[in-house]
Formats: sequence, structure tokens, C-alpha cells
Amino acid sequence: MIGGLVAMTLDSSILRQLGQGRRTVVVTGTNGKSTTTRMTAAALATVGPVASNSEGANMDAGLVAALAGARSAQLAALEVDEMHVPHVSDAVDPSVIVLLNLSRDQLDRVGEINHIERTLRGGLARHPGAVIVANCDDVLMTSAAYDNPNVVWVAAGGSWAGDSVSCPRSGEIIVRDGVSWYSTGSDFKRPSPQWWFDDTHIYGPDGLVLPMTLALPGAVNRGNATQAVAAAVALGADPAAAVAAVSGVDEVAGRYRTVQVGSHTARILLAKNPAGWQEALSMVDKHGAGVVIAVNGQVPDGEDLSWLWDVRFEHFGDTQVVAAGERGTDLAVRLGYADVEHTLVHDTVAAIDSCPPGHVEVIANYTAFLQLNRRIS
Repeated sequence: MIGGLVAMTLDSSILRQLGQGRRTVVVTGTNGKSTTTRMTAAALATVGPVASNSEGANMDAGLVAALAGARSAQLAALEVDEMHVPHVSDAVDPSVIVLLNLSRDQLDRVGEINHIERTLRGGLARHPGAVIVANCDDVLMTSAAYDNPNVVWVAAGGSWAGDSVSCPRSGEIIVRDGVSWYSTGSDFKRPSPQWWFDDTHIYGPDGLVLPMTLALPGAVNRGNATQAVAAAVALGADPAAAVAAVSGVDEVAGRYRTVQVGSHTARILLAKNPAGWQEALSMVDKHGAGVVIAVNGQVPDGEDLSWLWDVRFEHFGDTQVVAAGERGTDLAVRLGYADVEHTLVHDTVAAIDSCPPGHVEVIANYTAFLQLNRRIS
């Protein structure tokens, strides 16, 4: 971000200047921003050169650096922190805004989730010409987009419902009926999607049906891919070419890659909050040599780790589990209450080494993930 920081010091309007003349997609949400942005950039690259903050620096300095590094690109795919979306949108005037999901994350830095939804809603209202590609399975993102005149609804999935038990508009109960949901206090309900997916295909407007086989695991990434394709198609990409492009994404800034760590192979997953942990845990191979769970509590992670008690760790069975990270002791207490047999090894590499020979799954939160990647790169 250093280039962006210097440029912003010299000229506070630099983000607006660099955003002019481009067709830009802004991608935001609590989880999946980096993956969806990487997929969106790949899909847009079938149309032309794309500027993108591919390393995940998603605040102003990172956006400036990404745009300045690709001055001639007429397209941009930008991952943007949820709280920064309103003023970034005012600066770059995006053609498309992708809304993934909202859930509690870093409460000590950001605050309560309904405040973020209202902030997003207000920011979107200032850009009625933008196409909003919104996840209609997420109550909070649906609320943020609901009043916009130009929404493309995507059934991208949403297995975490712990932060949307009440309606963000009326305060009444949200009733869930299979895939649908509605508010008891108003006419606010799940919109009908124009895009959706299943285990083998992606479905779109006008009867579009295309096979979709992704390199990345999990239903959550099929949802991310569907929103990325919808965003790219909104900017003129051919649907088949866009699907082929997102299908080729196999790594996102070190996430999902499998590496050799000593005598073990290790697949590295990132999870940062209860919703993200739930999705990451669903991807874990429980039949390997072990699972290492690494948790730190630094400022970028959120120093409040009370969210550990919202994560369901109870399903590991006989899998060997190792608690690791600077806050490994906090995690070990949680695992104990979940009746998960485990050991405690604070150093993540040593925790991997402590597993029996074979393949190890590693799930780490933000700074624990970064520390591990520096050591094994």
C-alpha cells in the first residue's frame, strides 16, 4: 500500500482521478471479497485489461496503488472494505457493486452489523445508476440493496443466519421456509433470483444454463463464482467465457493452496469470523492426518475473540485436532467445551509437525494465516 499512501498524501483527490474513465466493479461483504474479486477480474479479463487489488489491500491506499499500477486498463475489479464502500463509490462511480454477505466481524473495530447495513444502504442510494449484484439469500445484503432501482438478484447461498434473526428494517422476526425467508413485520422478503447454481451448473437470465466446475472447493465458492459471473455479464462479458475464466481460479493470495511443510502436505484455509469458520470447517477433510486450527487476536483479527463460542467445532469426531496460534489457549478452552479431543501447540508449523505423517488441513485466522505463509513461502 505504500505507493497509495504516498500518492494520497500528495493529492487527496487521487482516488477519484484514477477511477475516472473506467468501468469499475466494487466487491464487498464480510466473507469472500478476495475470492470473488479474483474471479470477477478473471471474468472481466475476457473483455479487456483489468486493474485489481489482487493482494486484498481493500482500503483507500490499496485501491489507489492498484489503479495506479494499471493506468491503461479500462476495467477494474476492486475489493472494498464494507465500511469504505460509500466514499469509495462516490470517488470511482462504479458501474457494478457486488454485495456478498454481512455478518459480525471485528466488533471492537467495526461495531454492530446493522450499523454497517444502514451505512451501505445509504451509500448505494447515492448511486442509482449502478447495477447492484446482490445475494438474495443474505437478509442484510438484501436489505441494503432492496430500494435500488437496478438490482440483479443472485441466489449465492447463506448458511450462516446468526446475525439476521430479526428484520433490519422493521425489527420483526425473520421467518425461514426452506430457501425462502420473509419478515413478519413488513413486505420485506427474499426476492426471486435471476442467477443461481447447483452442484454442476450455473443458471442465469433467459434460460441460460452452463456447466460450471470450479478449482476451488465448497458451495460458498460456487456462490462467489455465480456473483462474479453475473457482475462480468453486466459489463458485457460472454457468459460462457466468464464461467470458464472463474473456473480456472485455483488460489487466492495463498488461500486454498496445498504446500509441503516438513514431512506433511498441508492445505491452508483462511477463516476470520463465525460465518467464515462455518464455511471453512465444512471444507475440511476429516480423514487426513490431522487438523490444525490457528487463532491470533491482533488488531487486524479483532482483539475480541468471543466469536469462538459461536463456531460449531463439535463435528470433528475422531479427527486429530491441534489448537495453535497466539490465542491457542482460548481456542483450546472452546474445543474442550465442545468435547473435541485436542492438543495445544502454539507455534503453527510445530503444530503441523506434531500430526501423524500424511495430509494436514490448516485453518487460520487473518494474522495467523499471514504468519504461516511467510514462514513456508
